[in-house]
Amino acid sequence: MKQPILALQGIEKAFPGVKALDHASLNVYPGKVMALMGENGAGKSTLMKTLTGIYAMDAGEIHYQGQPVHFNGPRHSQEAGISIIHQELNLIPELTIAENIFLGREPTGTFGGIQWGKMYRDADALLQRLNVKHSARTPLGELSLGEQQMVEIAKALSFESQVIIMDEPTDALTDTETESLFKVINELRDEGCGIVYISHRLKEIFEICDDITVLRDGKFIGERAVADTDEDTLIEMMVGRRLDDQYPRIDVQHGTTCLEVKNLSGSGLNKISFTLDRGEILGISGLMGAGRTELMKVIYGALPRESGDILLDGKPINPTTPQEGLAHGIAYISEDRKGDGLVLGLSVKENMSICALDQLSKGIQLDHSEEVTAVEDFIRLFNIKTPSRDQIIGNLSGGNQQKVAIAKGLMTKPKVLILDEPTRGVDVGAKKEIYQLINQFKAEGMSIILVSSEMPEVLGMSDRILVMHEGRISGEFKASEADQEKLLACAVGKQINEVAA
Repeated sequence: MKQPILALQGIEKAFPGVKALDHASLNVYPGKVMALMGENGAGKSTLMKTLTGIYAMDAGEIHYQGQPVHFNGPRHSQEAGISIIHQELNLIPELTIAENIFLGREPTGTFGGIQWGKMYRDADALLQRLNVKHSARTPLGELSLGEQQMVEIAKALSFESQVIIMDEPTDALTDTETESLFKVINELRDEGCGIVYISHRLKEIFEICDDITVLRDGKFIGERAVADTDEDTLIEMMVGRRLDDQYPRIDVQHGTTCLEVKNLSGSGLNKISFTLDRGEILGISGLMGAGRTELMKVIYGALPRESGDILLDGKPINPTTPQEGLAHGIAYISEDRKGDGLVLGLSVKENMSICALDQLSKGIQLDHSEEVTAVEDFIRLFNIKTPSRDQIIGNLSGGNQQKVAIAKGLMTKPKVLILDEPTRGVDVGAKKEIYQLINQFKAEGMSIILVSSEMPEVLGMSDRILVMHEGRISGEFKASEADQEKLLACAVGKQINEVAA
């Protein structure tokens, strides 16, 4: 084993009411990819923020290139050669791609003027390396979430760092974008860079990483080579127990039709029709850009429709705003919890109850005791790791934020619950907790739409699956008849008769 280029030893960090890191350790080796694994709230992001100086550690040592170091902040660590790609994007939509990549360190000439031509050329070269099909002059706000993530990655590459930390880098990426990223990771490894790779996608860990470090409850559990472990062992290290049956789908007798969509067009959709029964989970599969999220937002009232009908309990509805969608009993949990789902500066309680204030009020007065009771019930039900209901939600791990986002939708007691990428950024243990809760609401007769880019999740939890391609329904399958090959074939545009053949 090579000597580590970066070593964190015995790191401790406490916040009011919680010890986030308890003697945590991590080694990063030159020319290797180290997976940093653990459940949500295990301390992974806190450890990285402690490394880069965002948080001051309470105890422990950090050695970089054989020397003890202490960084005062991200700029200090970047200048030393350590870059971090955060799970939450830190970009400005109104600026161009190039301006975002080089913000605060634009190339300047003799008299201090910005060398715009050089900046755009350097940014275009980074985009080309990542196979991003946009000019560096493009305003960032015109890009999809996945493309913005690639810009965040390009920004990290621009520092030419010796150590690059990637926190859930493929969370919003398409398969093609993920392939481009993995190609760059292999190049960086060949150049001798040390990479820390944080992800809840176990398949990626075994595909791209050399070694694994596991944290649990802020403690160091172990370090081992990828070649010497398997998925079941890794899960047991992460959660402290074996997890059987990752997708615990249950069979429930369906009720009558709850939601019916007829020939829906607009916002990139073309004559979409389907039904959804009570007590049914309808999976929506397809590639990025197929129109899955647009369809959900039209149903919810967040995007306009040009034609077609939406019927709820047999009665036509026409939601033109999310407020109207909620009023009809449709709750939408966004794939982008930071942009659409949560207010990061508010507390857990305020985020969870914000859409259910009507239900929690008596007349014009909010019933605070009922609000507190409901919030505490969901914190227990979802096993949300938070010191208290009054904790600012931005201080929680991404997975616990996601649990709050789902609870927020459920507090409105919806007839139809739309879950758009509900387990994005969620660890394997928390995923199963979410699946079991989904089953509970299904058993109670709730109608659920599950939109997911993870085919095993759609196959494992759905009763029926629709596949979308370029704004159309390209396939429909019962769960018992579907497999990944059929879903992928329809996702790239083949018709069902071609798939069957």
